[in-house]
Amino acid sequence: MLWLKRNLFRTWWDGVLTVVFGALSVWVIWSLAEFVLVTGRWEIIEVNLKLLLVGRFPEELLWLVEASIMAIAFWLAAALGGARNPEATPVRWGARIWDAIRRFGLVIALGITLVMLGGLEASGLLMTGIIAALVFGRILNALSHRNPLNKVPRVVYHLVVISPAIAFISLTLLQADLELWGGFLINFYVAIISIVLCFPLGVLLALGRKSTLPVVRLISTTYIELIRGAPLFVLLLLSGVALEFFIPSDTAPGSIARAVTVFTIFTAAYLAEIVRGGLQSIPKGQIEAGKALGLSTVKITFMITLPQALRNVIPAQIGQFISLFKDTTLAGAALSVLEILRVGEAITKQDDFLGKGYIYETLAFVALLFWVGSYVMSRESQRLEKRLGVGQR
Repeated sequence: MLWLKRNLFRTWWDGVLTVVFGALSVWVIWSLAEFVLVTGRWEIIEVNLKLLLVGRFPEELLWLVEASIMAIAFWLAAALGGARNPEATPVRWGARIWDAIRRFGLVIALGITLVMLGGLEASGLLMTGIIAALVFGRILNALSHRNPLNKVPRVVYHLVVISPAIAFISLTLLQADLELWGGFLINFYVAIISIVLCFPLGVLLALGRKSTLPVVRLISTTYIELIRGAPLFVLLLLSGVALEFFIPSDTAPGSIARAVTVFTIFTAAYLAEIVRGGLQSIPKGQIEAGKALGLSTVKITFMITLPQALRNVIPAQIGQFISLFKDTTLAGAALSVLEILRVGEAITKQDDFLGKGYIYETLAFVALLFWVGSYVMSRESQRLEKRLGVGQR
């Protein structure tokens, strides 16, 4: 009662606001629960689950997609979230398993929901593989900080851990015709590949804009200002319509490759400004101290200023990556890519569902997938910030 009085009913005005917004919140939660559990007609999702997730991807090659997802889950669990002082912290397996459940429980719950909608065959096997990958990844993460794995350079460790994901993603890209891809598979892969490509490009552009060489600074600044001044949707439209004016149509890349290219160059420009802001936050005294020690400009940049800059702007970087992940839906409208939102609209025009208002269920399902992905990225960002002490003195 004391907590309620202090936090919700301190004054009569606070009490009125608490009652009004409390009632509104209860009504929203009740309406949402009623839609999900009672009135929602989820048969359209159950029938078209494969189309929504992988489109027309060949059945015989689905194991590549499943292996890629499990390899990515293994890398996330094995490479992220290590202890800050591992030698002083004993391994508590119960705590680590509970930590993995808290971090990835939402993804597991979503996977169980998909299993219930799509049957227990391939979906159940996939979920078992993801959970096993998370568990083994966390075990490897714990062992990596102790003998003998703690003597392995961290760069080598990360490259070895991520190599299965890179291998299976490469096989998926090479084995299956990109024109047969569809659904959330496109959004997922386009986002991952664009993030991997735009990060080093954005860092190089940020360093180029702060370079003392006039030509490098001019090129970097021009690129950043031109790309940031153009809407993403317009760039996607230009890549789909105007590219053939400069490249023969028979040699032009496909729509998915064009989408990845546009998302990469667009996000890199914004990421460059984020990293540049991080570089400007570093006190000049550190640079002067590095010069006093006889360090070269390259060593000062990559050993002193850049690591701190990237650490300081983790929230902004992850926010930009989340925005990129959600913006992948624009590829459907601009380039006719059969991504999940476009599939969600198309399945409502099937004979069994035409004119029955199933668009609410499909949009809710699409929103759920994107919300889970964005929320997990955001939580991992907060965890990384806490581990690195961002914002702490």
